Amino acid sequence: MLRRNIRLRREYLYRKSLEGKERLLYEKKRKIKEALAEGKPIPTELRNEEAALRQEIDLEDENTAIPRSHIDDEYAKATERDPKILLTTSRDPSAPLTQFVKELKFVFPNAERINRGGQVFYAAWEIGSYTLVLELKFVVLNAERINCGGQVVKKCVVNRTCCMGVNRKLSFGKGYKSMYYMLYGKIVHFNMLVISEIIESCRAHDYTDVILVHEHRGVPDGLVICHLPFGPTAYFELLNVVTRHDIKDKKAIGTMPEAPPHLILNNFKSKLGERTANILKHLFPMPKPDTKRIITFANQSDYISFRHHIYEKHGGPKSVELKEIGPRFEMRLYQIKLGTVDQTEAQNEWVLRPYMNTTKKQKFIGD
Repeated sequence: MLRRNIRLRREYLYRKSLEGKERLLYEKKRKIKEALAEGKPIPTELRNEEAALRQEIDLEDENTAIPRSHIDDEYAKATERDPKILLTTSRDPSAPLTQFVKELKFVFPNAERINRGGQVFYAAWEIGSYTLVLELKFVVLNAERINCGGQVVKKCVVNRTCCMGVNRKLSFGKGYKSMYYMLYGKIVHFNMLVISEIIESCRAHDYTDVILVHEHRGVPDGLVICHLPFGPTAYFELLNVVTRHDIKDKKAIGTMPEAPPHLILNNFKSKLGERTANILKHLFPMPKPDTKRIITFANQSDYISFRHHIYEKHGGPKSVELKEIGPRFEMRLYQIKLGTVDQTEAQNEWVLRPYMNTTKKQKFIGD
């Protein structure tokens, strides 16, 4: 599986490297077409290539004349099957973030939610002539008493040398956030599991997207959408988040439908706006014509408002009543990366520069 992913990634990067050559060839053909259509002489720099290029022009049709890019390859198979989304959070999420992610799970019809929990580590101990590697689900630095297999063992850590001659799962009382696995010997390797483990697992199980939700002091403030297997990855800032849990009157908002929704994408007119709309719309499967669920992404001054409604026709086809069922929030795009979220070396397609003098005057996504 690892070799296959490396090969596919190499082929993707090779196709991406050819885009510059294909774009240059397309511009040459376009200049020759314009010269022939207007009755003007062929440009001087193209006269040596004119015969070969004109022969290629005669063999092309409307579809083959347009150069294809890596953007076309990223979502080439999006219409063949429904999206399969993994939804998760940053580590050790707070209760408000967990509630928000629960609601997002119903927003995206084919999403599966997993809990990240606390820190996860790999550690290796050198015990005599042996090296033991264990996965650590909890890490604690300050615990006076640890319960191991029914026995209470006092903690003793000096110069990262752990004293406890057992290999069992440890547990601890309330008030401790994490824990060490203790063994006789000296720690020779200590490494934290990163997001690449999740991305690799999602590739192996045919997930199409991974969505990560971040927070600051219990308030959701970040949303990362990573398309698999090769990207892109879009980073959004979240603002003014109002969840269904925040509304006291549960009868007023009703239940959350799970049918694939109709999408309204408003004011995504620029090239970057079309790219952003392309990332968002492929998170949802094709809806049925009679579904009454509507999700809106409305862009205004590069702030994308998310709204979730259902509609009813109580008085006939001309009387439509909209009912907002939540959640609601605003999104602001600040980066698109040509790769997955675990690839720090991936090229940036677009990055927001908020501290430049002209940034406040420009609108990148729409009017």
